[in-house]
Amino acid sequence: MAKEDRGFASMDRAKQREIASKGGKAAHQKGTAHEWTSEEAREAGRKGGMASHRRKQQARDGENGSEQGRGEA
Repeated sequence: MAKEDRGFASMDRAKQREIASKGGKAAHQKGTAHEWTSEEAREAGRKGGMASHRRKQQARDGENGSEQGRGEA
């Protein structure tokens, strides 16, 4: 059996979502689920935006053959 044929990652998206949803609901009922503060959400959004921008910039740099910004001389 190949490694990719096992576990959560091998399931279809709908099945993964169903299982994850059950876990989230159980955690909320138990009182152990994480609830984001506005500050945590703001920081997470900022980090996500920076990562997205960085990926787009790297893709543009790759198309142009630029080595600038990668610490290479």
